Amino acid sequence: MNLTELKQGQAETQGQEFLIFTLADQEYGIDILKVQEIRGYDSQTVTRIANVPSFIKGVTNLRGVIVPIVDLRMKFNMDNVEYTAQTVVVILNVNSRVVGVVVDGVSDVLILQTSQISSAPQFGSAFSTEHLTGIGTVGDRMLILVDIEKLMTSEEMALVESAAAA
Repeated sequence: MNLTELKQGQAETQGQEFLIFTLADQEYGIDILKVQEIRGYDSQTVTRIANVPSFIKGVTNLRGVIVPIVDLRMKFNMDNVEYTAQTVVVILNVNSRVVGVVVDGVSDVLILQTSQISSAPQFGSAFSTEHLTGIGTVGDRMLILVDIEKLMTSEEMALVESAAAA
């Protein structure tokens, strides 16, 4: 067994860690290695910026770093809800850029083995699944696994970059 095979074997037994968050009644997972911190949402610290898409709530100053804040509910075309005490901002480090995403809540961190992750279903051109890495299953829970890097570096997210620079 060579070193590459040994590392692959270790990854199989150790699995991959995901931060599990909710939007509406659905659970989603993102790679825990992309998460910098989790904060309560405070609308008073978010500065709205003109001429940006509605899913960009604005920017906030996080210890001297200007961080764009994206509402994932709006990004995924879900119904808007009133923010509650459970609403949080997950601060992500994606491609050396700090971005915050607003979610309904964070539940836990789970380790998923490769055997617990299925490929993302294909819906044809009606619905893009390019931002999904797959579907995770833990018991009777189904988790939509999001490729947060692809989501946050898509063309329309380039607007986040310009919003933060404004």
